Amino acid sequence: MPDLSIIHTIPFYEITSLLVLAAAVGALSLLLRQPMIVSFIAVGILAGPSALDIVQSSEKVQLLADLGITLLLFLVGLKLDLKLIRSMGLVSLATGLGQVLFTSVAGFFIGRLLGLDTTTSLYVAVALTFSSTIIIVKLLSDKKEVDSLHGRIAIGFLIVQDLVVVLAMIVLSAFGVDSQSGVESSALMRTGTIMIYGIAMLLFVAVFIRFVATPVISRMVQSPELLVTFAIGWAALLASLGSYFGFSKELGGLLAGVSLASTPFRETILSRLSTVRDFLLLFFFISLGMHIELALLGSQIYPAILFSLFVLIGNPLIVMIIMGFLGYRKRTSFLAGLTVAQISEFSLIFIAMGLNLGHVSSDALGLVTLVGLITIALSVYMITYSHMLYAFLEPVLGVFEKRVHKGQEVADREMLGARSYDIILFGLGRYGSAVAQYLKNDGYRILAIDFNPDEVRRWKKQGFDAVYGDASDQEFIGSLPLVGVQWVVSSVAQHDFLGLTHEDPRIALIDALKQQRFRGKIAVSTQKVDEREILISKGADVVFLPFYDAAERAAKRLAEAMQCELPIAKDI
Repeated sequence: MPDLSIIHTIPFYEITSLLVLAAAVGALSLLLRQPMIVSFIAVGILAGPSALDIVQSSEKVQLLADLGITLLLFLVGLKLDLKLIRSMGLVSLATGLGQVLFTSVAGFFIGRLLGLDTTTSLYVAVALTFSSTIIIVKLLSDKKEVDSLHGRIAIGFLIVQDLVVVLAMIVLSAFGVDSQSGVESSALMRTGTIMIYGIAMLLFVAVFIRFVATPVISRMVQSPELLVTFAIGWAALLASLGSYFGFSKELGGLLAGVSLASTPFRETILSRLSTVRDFLLLFFFISLGMHIELALLGSQIYPAILFSLFVLIGNPLIVMIIMGFLGYRKRTSFLAGLTVAQISEFSLIFIAMGLNLGHVSSDALGLVTLVGLITIALSVYMITYSHMLYAFLEPVLGVFEKRVHKGQEVADREMLGARSYDIILFGLGRYGSAVAQYLKNDGYRILAIDFNPDEVRRWKKQGFDAVYGDASDQEFIGSLPLVGVQWVVSSVAQHDFLGLTHEDPRIALIDALKQQRFRGKIAVSTQKVDEREILISKGADVVFLPFYDAAERAAKRLAEAMQCELPIAKDI
């Protein structure tokens, strides 16, 4: 091993070496298409005493780590807008709570079977319930799937997991009060103390939200530099107050975020601080590396592999089971389920808090760190290639799809058999629902079809004829009342990374209509101009380009308005 003693002579050299190492490992991670959190964890282990032993100024690194965690939880709190929480659907609540309950209970028993003590098993089980919001949202954004059905459901149950994080932090804060007091207190006394402190903190935050938050941020937002300074200072202040009053710094930082979540400038704060958060989190993972010995990680390989398989397979399965029970298609359930096939940075924070409280040993930290490395690394590829993986596993996924209730199936069949339609429209997203509404207002008879049972129920309540179905299901297409239908319209989105393949629901719909000898015309939508000719060659009569069509219509309206103003200008 090279002599690194010169690095330890001046703290600036030490920090510089850590940043250079992080950049080098990050570049390798980028080549492997891994998120930066994987490289940060690797840097922490490499910089620790068991490898390069770079870190000597542990107090300075720990200070930056504490600030990074405070900022991370501050940004999490910013996302916990009370209005957003109230708007979460049944599927987000059911899958989020169901996955947390299943993972924690099953994880606890796995820990006990592996010989872990009760406390360590409990900590590890809870740590396994958290999925990485940062990674999932980034991957869904890269694949243009944030607004897809499974993307919206995934983000919904991530919010539920964030709420569980809040509760977990509160529980650990209660234990922290006992640990700091150094005396045994009754459960009643502990509960009373936590309630008093909690009520005081919540009242303070509530008053700030009601009377102070928006006016203050409205002033701060005029200067980007001042906004960043205020946000970091506010997070650090509430974190310090939380620590002083017996809560953890983490909980104080989270409450600071919640206090600004309802302001109209929260997205601006999020965008400004995301880079600062990522930079400071590097030092958190470095501080974790100081507690991990590589020699001990070897003994954790087999337990880590078992827990990793549980997270990679068990978590998606429970999500698929719950979503299937709620009536969602196997494809939607599978794609949403894959997003929980990893643990997150919060898992490591949770274990680190337990380590600081003396509840668990560094062995537990090493175990969860290994599970994090394995699950995050593999789940990135699982989510990236989710559609290919679904195509491979589709034959065995039917068991997770709830069959339509017999009474509902009969009712839908009677409705379809007794009525005739001018237009059949697939897809009740924002674009499809707007098209359907305009056509209905013009007096056309429309049958709306979607594979989201919530959308179908909503449209039925509004007076539409709507049924649950899939555009790529040829058997379902054959059951539709196609006689007399003038147009079949598909507003079902096709994501960029798939391209025009046999999995494309638009082409599957066109092929199915051809097999049924459909005599009407077919219209489909696309976001890409270069797909228009290809889709027409496949059999589409009209191809809509929503953004371009809207832009063309807007330009025409502006031109008409300008022409109307020209005579006035000449007269002047």
